[in-house]
Amino acid sequence: METRSLGHTSLLVTPLGLGLAALGRPGYITLGHDEDVGPVRDGAALEARSHEVLDAAWAAGVRYVDAARSYGKAEDFLASWLAARRVTPGELTVGSKWGYVYTANWRVDAEKHEVKDHSAANLRRQLAETRARIGAYLRLYQVHSATFESGVLEDADVLGALVRLREEGVEVGLTLSGPRQADVLRRALEVRADGRPVFGCVQATFNLLERSVGPALAEARAAGWGVLLKEGVANGRLTGRNHAPEVEALHTVANAHGVSPDALALAWVLSHPWVDTALSGAATVAQLRSNLSALTVPQDAVTDPRLLGMAQTPQAYWSVRAALPWR
Repeated sequence: METRSLGHTSLLVTPLGLGLAALGRPGYITLGHDEDVGPVRDGAALEARSHEVLDAAWAAGVRYVDAARSYGKAEDFLASWLAARRVTPGELTVGSKWGYVYTANWRVDAEKHEVKDHSAANLRRQLAETRARIGAYLRLYQVHSATFESGVLEDADVLGALVRLREEGVEVGLTLSGPRQADVLRRALEVRADGRPVFGCVQATFNLLERSVGPALAEARAAGWGVLLKEGVANGRLTGRNHAPEVEALHTVANAHGVSPDALALAWVLSHPWVDTALSGAATVAQLRSNLSALTVPQDAVTDPRLLGMAQTPQAYWSVRAALPWR
């Protein structure tokens, strides 16, 4: 798989990366995740599954992996894989995130799975935790789901700490979520601390159903930012597991071209020229391989006009996403 620079940073990434949100903990909101995990959900079993998927991604040429402090034991599983496979820093670009605290205690039926905390104290604590696990491998550190409501874009202590981290050689970015992704991104493009830019990368939700942030992402890329995209298959809604009317066109076009719905959905995401990396959220090797086939989807499938009518309003999309149960 080809490597390319992440925006104007020195980081090298591949068109498809691997996100660990569905691998580091037993519960997640992806459709059918309970089937993927299976009945054995202890830490050792999930670590072994994570290593299997990481092995498959590495063998396929994937060179960007995305974790977070709130993804259960994702950083621990990644650290043990890096050590076992003797991957050296620089061979793989690793990003992680701070700002949510995992609170489910390995329970799928927990009342709260994660709690947002964008305070400077939590940044210091979680950065230290991440460095204790993946140390020299950490190349990108991101604010997890930055919003206006959390105040993180106005917090001088947080912004100053992030600028210092960037000066130490770790790239700094933010991830976005919710119907105001574009507004938050445009504000982030203007954020300065002591006259210096804070952020240089953005990771946003962008897919066939939720396209509203697209113009703002193009603006970020034009400004030299790295652009990573998450939820390209909309937490399983753009896969063969969903046959609701909202995705009928996806299935029709995918069947006509002999490709899987998830591969077509990811190929559509990757067709935008301002995208550096789209994340696979695969929880199994089979899902990963299906996602990777996005790289061979024919162009006429990606540009099929029947896909245009799938776009939803941000409010409609995020309302459905907020109601997805943890499985």
